[in-house]
Amino acid sequence: MTEADMVLVDKDNGVATVTLNRPDNLNALSMALRQKLAEAFFELRQDEAIRAIILTGSGRAFTAGLDLKELGQTGMNTGETKGSQTADLQDAIRSVGKPVIAAINGFAITGGFELALACDILIASSEARFADTHVRMGVVPGWGLSQRLAALVGASRAKELSFTGNYLDAETAERWGLVNSVHAPADLLPYCQKIARDIVSVNQSTLKEVHRLIDFGLENTLGAGIEEERRISRAENQDLAADQLEENRLNVQSRGRDQQ
Repeated sequence: MTEADMVLVDKDNGVATVTLNRPDNLNALSMALRQKLAEAFFELRQDEAIRAIILTGSGRAFTAGLDLKELGQTGMNTGETKGSQTADLQDAIRSVGKPVIAAINGFAITGGFELALACDILIASSEARFADTHVRMGVVPGWGLSQRLAALVGASRAKELSFTGNYLDAETAERWGLVNSVHAPADLLPYCQKIARDIVSVNQSTLKEVHRLIDFGLENTLGAGIEEERRISRAENQDLAADQLEENRLNVQSRGRDQQ
């Protein structure tokens, strides 16, 4: 397999599906794969036609995390610097400017777990398995797991996972609030594609602000988040004309009837 084949990007009607493609290695994040994945997200950030992104893996894994065989040769000093595109994959994902859906098809281990947590919406296959093995490897997490996991499932559950390195099955992950829903393997991508198409169909400028506001609230106090929402609401809503609001109301009403 060439480096170009390690990350596959398929674009269809505003939705990009990004697939990690080292199935024989459980999509382990080698330096080459991390570079290609970062490049893919930087390119998607510039692609105005793309409005939603699905991230998934080929084979049995979403990704098993950093390539331990490679690290056994290089150590953690991989030469990645702050200016490198591979320096921080979570930043590449979170700064893409479009909603990212993690279609977690299989193992999401340690760095792979962190990659999933960097996405906006987490959907799992019934075959998905999660684990944080940082403490077993003697490596301190650096892609946000220690913060984002606790925010999703609570501190006690996050500590249980991170302190033990034990595996978490998909059904328990859903019950804990780590993933939104669990689907049969064959249904995972179609379900994620439906969510992505729904995202593509909304008002994109409003979506961008709501996306930013939710992330702002997660990183700041409740008071700061409410004040920021008020500020943006005043700025964005003051020029909305009555006829535009009426058109929007009718569209929302029609869609509601279709979904009943």
